[in-house]
Amino acid sequence: MIQTPYLLFLGDAPDQLAAKVAQGIKDWRPDNAVGQFRMPGCLADAGLKDMTLAEAKAAGAKTLVIGVANRGGVISDAWKAVLVEALQQGFDIASGLHNLLRDENELMAAARVNGRTLFDVRIPSVAYPIANGKKRTGKRCLAVGTDCSVGKMYTGLAMDAEMQKRGMKSTFRPTGQTGILITGGGVPLDAVIADFMAGAVEYLTPDNDPDHWDHIEGQGSLFHVSYSGVTMALIHGGQPDALVLAHEPTRTHMRGLPEYDLPSLEALRDTVLPLARVANPACQVVGISVNTQHMNEQEALEYLQQVEDRMGLPTVDTFRQGAGRLVDALAGL
Repeated sequence: MIQTPYLLFLGDAPDQLAAKVAQGIKDWRPDNAVGQFRMPGCLADAGLKDMTLAEAKAAGAKTLVIGVANRGGVISDAWKAVLVEALQQGFDIASGLHNLLRDENELMAAARVNGRTLFDVRIPSVAYPIANGKKRTGKRCLAVGTDCSVGKMYTGLAMDAEMQKRGMKSTFRPTGQTGILITGGGVPLDAVIADFMAGAVEYLTPDNDPDHWDHIEGQGSLFHVSYSGVTMALIHGGQPDALVLAHEPTRTHMRGLPEYDLPSLEALRDTVLPLARVANPACQVVGISVNTQHMNEQEALEYLQQVEDRMGLPTVDTFRQGAGRLVDALAGL
């Protein structure tokens, strides 16, 4: 088990979105984070106290968590110097990067000498089956996005939290590194061999009580040419009864792809629903979750109302306003 509390490593993150792992842990498990470590040139801030390794150790931190999700998931040489020092000071290290800690000789050697543990959470721990497409009992909700990193995980966590508050049966099902580090379990879906991805989602969301909802953590986007495959696996393996469209309205292009424009919410709806109905003909789009973090309160409220009027679906920012209206929309499904 990964020991808490954490020191969140933001490294030299080039922007706020690159530190989404750290931000997610801070927002959803604040008691697990004592502070953040930022290197020179870091342009992200999770809103925690900046600490040296020694200060964090004195404050009780047990594990340094790499809170950066850079393109390609690479551990740079500059990072390695800090990570080795952390091991020497008695920290374990946890990471969800594609570049595995256990593949770095310097880190393995330092962990061994200092009696510390390296946790690579992006390694599948189960021999997942190939999907069979059989209908499972219980209900499932999946957030699908116009782009990557638009708030799909926050939507699922917020809907699960709202259901738990109401005494309803609900489980958040993590499928990525941040969700796994927040909850302590799940499937690192983008590290599963392609033929087994949909089967891994079936495994993650098994038969359940008829009134139980699984909130499946969304990944990628059908419109993102780099990461559309993982989204398809979630749609077919998840067999969702309900879809929530997720969007971040201030972007000028797809993340990491400046030559690609974002699709409209209408295009997302009209593309994803027929695909979802291949596996579950009863699937419905029930609402819209908009990430308005770069808007002021008035701008956000006006935008949300415009989208709701246009799309005819309840439209909220689940982090600012809560997920109550989206949970209400699941009634009767």
